[in-house]
Amino acid sequence: MRIIAFYSPKGGVGKTAAAVNTAYLASRANISTLLWDLDPQGAASFYLAGAEVVKGRKLSKLLEGKSPIARFIHEDVYPNLDFIPAHSSFRNFDIKLEHEEGHNVLKDLLAPLSEDTSLVVLDCPPTLSRLTEQVLEMADKVYVPVVPTWLSLNSWNQLREFVKDKKLGNKKLRPFFSMVDRRKNLHRDILAQAEEVFGHPAPAAVPYASAVERMGEEGQPLELLAPNTPAAAEFRKLWESVRKDLWAR
Repeated sequence: MRIIAFYSPKGGVGKTAAAVNTAYLASRANISTLLWDLDPQGAASFYLAGAEVVKGRKLSKLLEGKSPIARFIHEDVYPNLDFIPAHSSFRNFDIKLEHEEGHNVLKDLLAPLSEDTSLVVLDCPPTLSRLTEQVLEMADKVYVPVVPTWLSLNSWNQLREFVKDKKLGNKKLRPFFSMVDRRKNLHRDILAQAEEVFGHPAPAAVPYASAVERMGEEGQPLELLAPNTPAAAEFRKLWESVRKDLWAR
């Protein structure tokens, strides 16, 4: 079972859209996939299947061992795609983790699913916290959306310093450009410096597009909603990069 995370210390950068579309494209490739929405805001529920379709369960029952993780899973939201929706109680995840030293709680929770699940996609909240540490520790790769602005690049550099300080492994970080507006000189200039800025970014530059915004309104991944758009094409590039990162021979 491979585990990837979509994470950024800065909110509003297209993280959830990337996580949902990647999970859906993985399922379309006949890979048994689980998407876990760790962000208490629960945006993945809107993007994946509409707000009323999937409702989360309280975190305490899972962490206290009163309910197995299987009961939190909504199976086959799409073929080969299971989903653990967020719940407002997920905002207490960090508090719970502070009392669990010496092992990775998230890894332990996911372990029973390894026989039936090939890929776990984690949609993470935009915080630098104990939960972030556990995600960065356990994930095979962490995909970081970066808007081509100096403020977003500063957040990227802060993340790299955090990972270095915690000795979590900078090599697993895979940045990619998100919410790109090529009409802006700054965006074009930073895109041209991708290799210099990132070293080894994922080859995707998801545009700022109304089609992506409509995912929340329609409750569908972009591959179903608007597959012929430039944004959908970039998400397919991102997925191919994920596949090569995880299963390249």
